[in-house]
Amino acid sequence: MAKVGSQKTATKLEFRRSKDDRRILSLYLENRLEYNNNSCMRILIFIGYKANQPMTVTGALDGITYVEFIQDRLDAAKTIKPSQCGWGMILSLATLGPIYSVVYTDVAIHPGGFLDKVTAPDPDIPTGVAGATWYEIPGIWWDVVERLSWTMLGKQTSFGCQFRPVANNEYYPL
Repeated sequence: MAKVGSQKTATKLEFRRSKDDRRILSLYLENRLEYNNNSCMRILIFIGYKANQPMTVTGALDGITYVEFIQDRLDAAKTIKPSQCGWGMILSLATLGPIYSVVYTDVAIHPGGFLDKVTAPDPDIPTGVAGATWYEIPGIWWDVVERLSWTMLGKQTSFGCQFRPVANNEYYPL
C-alpha cells in the first residue's frame, strides 16, 4: 500500500513541477516578446528620426531628407521608359539594401574579417570606422543606407536607368 501512495504523491509532484515549469517558461517567453517589441520600436524610432534629418551623402542637395529623396525617386521612376527599369531599381534597393547595408557596415567596422575578405571593394563602404563602439554602429549603418540609396537612385550615370536629377527639396514640402 505504501508503494501506491508514494507513486500518487510522486505523480502529483511531477505534475505540479511541470505546471510550474510551464508557468516559468510562459513568463520568460512573454518577457522576451516584450523585449523584442521594445527593440523593434527603438529601431523604427531611430530610422524615422534619421530619415527626417538632412542627408549627409556627398552630392545630395543641401537639406534634402531621406524621406524627400525617396519621394522624389518614386516620382522619377514613373517617368522612366521602360518603366520596369525605374521600378526595378527601387525594388532592388528595397530587397538588397538591407542586406548590403549590414554587410558593408560590418566590413567597415571589422577590416580584415571574413566579410571583408569576401566582399568586393566599393566606395559605399565607409572608411575610418574600424573598431567602432556599439553606440556608433547605428549611425554608421544609416550612413551606409544613405550612400547605397544615393548610388542606386540618385547618382547620375551614363548607363543603366536614366533617372532625372534629384529635384529641389522645396518641391516636396512635408
